[in-house]
Amino acid sequence: MPVNLLTRLLRPSLLQTTTSRLIQPSLSISAHKSPSIALRLPHPTPLPSSRAHKCTLIQVLRNGRTAQRARKLRSPALINRPEMKGVCLKVGTTKPKKPNSGERKIARVRLSTGKVVTAYIPGEGHNVQQHSVVMVRGGRAQDCPGVKYHLVRGALDLGGVGNRITSRSKYGTKKPKAA
Repeated sequence: MPVNLLTRLLRPSLLQTTTSRLIQPSLSISAHKSPSIALRLPHPTPLPSSRAHKCTLIQVLRNGRTAQRARKLRSPALINRPEMKGVCLKVGTTKPKKPNSGERKIARVRLSTGKVVTAYIPGEGHNVQQHSVVMVRGGRAQDCPGVKYHLVRGALDLGGVGNRITSRSKYGTKKPKAA
């Protein structure tokens, strides 16, 4: 009985579960062959591994800690690289997901590693065609499903956006001459 009192003091949440549930007496036979009544306390169920940081000390001692799973890569074709060179296989358009409408320019690109990915062409207008050599960076197009890469404007065969005034560094545009 003192053990039960200690567990109630250490874990007050256990007190609520024992008072709400009926405690069932069970018969146990000791070494003297005399029946005695022992109280069974409900054991807490172990928590799932996703909530391992919320486990009690007893659960950690009983089950041990589980390692977290590795995070999924956002752009799996570019492993430990900021960008990669590739050759365009096909250039086309696609329609965006439900609330948006329009035509999004995309290109199928074979990277220098041999993998084929779908990349978004940012900005207005482009000069990409089949067999163009382009630079591919990570970054998905939010409203185009399956598009996890962007083409870099102003690098290799892909030209910058003409007549761009703001955010020129993202679109490979030089500063206009002051007239």
